[in-house]
Amino acid sequence: MHSKQWHVDLFLSEEEGSTHARARLTTGAAKTLDAEGTARLNPSDRDVPEIGDELAAARALSELAHRLLEVAAGDIEGVTHEPVRLER
Repeated sequence: MHSKQWHVDLFLSEEEGSTHARARLTTGAAKTLDAEGTARLNPSDRDVPEIGDELAAARALSELAHRLLEVAAGDIEGVTHEPVRLER
């Protein structure tokens, strides 16, 4: 059995009613992928910072997953020399 460990770091910041998240995946093959997500507070909503964190983080992680799928599709095309379409 062979196991690997990849790391995802999630950085959150808040500024003037917006929460910004940056997700970074580092693989054992020295690949790094970055993605971002933002959440904005609706002026009529109560300010609950945890909700902004959750939304921004979820959006960044979703984008990171999409980018990883694109990398996998490119790697498959490099091996098979045929177009690949991966479902999201």
